Amino acid sequence: MSHDAPLSAPPRRTRGIVLRSLAVLGLASALFVIRGPLLMSAPRCMAGRWHGCYDTFNGVVLMTLVALPMAVLVAWALAYRRHAAGFGSALAWRTSLAEVGMVHGTVPFLWLTMMPGLAPGVAPRRVSLVPLRDLVAMGTLGIVGNLLVFAALGFFAPMRFAALASVPRILALGAGCSVLVEVAQYVLWLDRVSSVDDVLVNATGAVLAGLASRRWWRAPAEASSDAPRPAPAPVG
Repeated sequence: MSHDAPLSAPPRRTRGIVLRSLAVLGLASALFVIRGPLLMSAPRCMAGRWHGCYDTFNGVVLMTLVALPMAVLVAWALAYRRHAAGFGSALAWRTSLAEVGMVHGTVPFLWLTMMPGLAPGVAPRRVSLVPLRDLVAMGTLGIVGNLLVFAALGFFAPMRFAALASVPRILALGAGCSVLVEVAQYVLWLDRVSSVDDVLVNATGAVLAGLASRRWWRAPAEASSDAPRPAPAPVG
């Protein structure tokens, strides 16, 4: 037996298991790092108190994690209902996961961006329309947070809607949603800066997340598969 033959690439299933394991380990490590701040807000959240839970970053993140099993259950129920109606199993699951993922992954970030500052309704409204001027002030944490605001929307929207399965359309979707948020911050006088840099970073995050899900994007030809499959004709 020759030992000079090159090693073959691992099977796709093995690579998938490795990637999922790394993702789980990464999530577990992140939760371990932030477990302290999350547990600090847990008593107020479990007691249903608004102040100290729903108006804090830690509280919103904690409630997002607590609601995750319910989100998975809703996705399973939607997929089961679609499959029972005659949809293919893969299409039913992908559509249901995309719908739930868009909501569960976007609403918490929207909640955080719409939290008022220290002097809502009192401090003067602030607008920054010079591109790239606010990036330095954001810092690393701010940039990462802005990248994640519409990441779930960019990841799941092209999986659900064939009309959004292109980079320019995901970019337009992320930018349009971000503009609405910035306008709302200004109109509601939340003591937050309405910045063009937020729009740029939000849209970039949506595109990057969309590219990460590109292999699962819905092809235009699949639009006709939204209708359930007809029941087979009886034999005899």
